[in-house]
Amino acid sequence: MRLLLRLIAALLALALAGVAAGVWWHSQPLSLRLAAGNPVVDLQVPPGAAAQRVARDAVAAGVDTSAWMLEALFRASGQAHLIKAGSYEVAPGTTPQQLLAKLVNGDQAVRSVALIEGWTFAQVRQALSKAEHLKQDSQALDAKTIMKTLGKPGVHPEGRFFPDTYVYAKNSSDLDVLRQAATAMDTRLAEVWAQRQPGVPLKSPDEALVLASIVEKETGREADRGQVAGVFANRLRIGMRLQTDPTVSYGVVDAGQPFDGRLRRVHLDTDTPYNTYTRAGLPPTPIAMPGLASLRAAVRPAATQAMYFVARGDGSSQFSATLDAHNQAVRRYILKQP
Repeated sequence: MRLLLRLIAALLALALAGVAAGVWWHSQPLSLRLAAGNPVVDLQVPPGAAAQRVARDAVAAGVDTSAWMLEALFRASGQAHLIKAGSYEVAPGTTPQQLLAKLVNGDQAVRSVALIEGWTFAQVRQALSKAEHLKQDSQALDAKTIMKTLGKPGVHPEGRFFPDTYVYAKNSSDLDVLRQAATAMDTRLAEVWAQRQPGVPLKSPDEALVLASIVEKETGREADRGQVAGVFANRLRIGMRLQTDPTVSYGVVDAGQPFDGRLRRVHLDTDTPYNTYTRAGLPPTPIAMPGLASLRAAVRPAATQAMYFVARGDGSSQFSATLDAHNQAVRRYILKQP
């Protein structure tokens, strides 16, 4: 009997020691096998992964511990079913308990990329190509295929993405970022179109987007956007050509012609679908990404008698109601004549 009691006591002692060791292990920093140049272990959790799969993947990724103990922790916590799919970083100092909390809370590793007002689609693609830890799934695709992949077949990509800073999970696809930006533009455009002024000379949200892109390229000054939109609205009402340089520049590049960024007389005289000196009305597509202020200005232009404007050279514009006044402004601000 004494031998049996001693055996039971020894087993209980071992069990208690095991429990104590487990409790101690839960709160101790995990050892990590870090790849050269990488300060963290990258862990990808696929959708629907069971606790066993997650534990094994963590060890395979570089978490230097027992997969069995990790799995046991996940299951014993009662939270194994709450582990979320995603991309995670395990940093030095992370304990098993903290790793579990990270997975359950969906505390994914994220990065961000900024898309700037006035950028063209080509500039957007360039920014995405340089974004950190972003899969380049769109780089081998042409613009037409990208738009089809995003659920917008036949839609020209220019101006269809809202300029903003987009946060994405590490190792996401660049198509996911484009999808976010396209959805954001759809939402913003619908909101401002619903708030348009009665009588605004625009037939559709698409036309508002085109005009907003022109306003975006014509001025970066908040106070002038409504006035610039007002000038173009006045011209559209009477069928006067918009005669805006940014559309001409865009048309030159779109046609694949050499262009150093400086407009010349030959450019103004060469007809393209985007040459608003040779063609009346709006160009066929936006010419850049407009921000929210430009979208609002396009649908709620300032009430103005101005038909012309010219840059003063300090970021602001001089607005004129008559051609004579405009010519005087050109002589003063462009030709620097008294």
